[in-house]
Amino acid sequence: MSNITFKADDEVIKKARKVAIDKNTTLTRMLREYLVSLARLEDEKKAVALSRLEKTFERHSRDMGRREWSREDLYEHS
Repeated sequence: MSNITFKADDEVIKKARKVAIDKNTTLTRMLREYLVSLARLEDEKKAVALSRLEKTFERHSRDMGRREWSREDLYEHS
């Protein structure tokens, strides 16, 4: 697990520590849980976007038939 250095206004830290105490936890644990939830939310957003893109491809893809030419054929008559 990595450590980070975090700077914030003393009053903000003081108030956040009080919130942590009221929730029977620590400021460190609250920050860790926030970062985990933030990362999870981003992963979920990416998964939803990928799913939508895949559905779009499925919905709009068309069978173009069998390819009967090669790249070389295209340049053969140039």
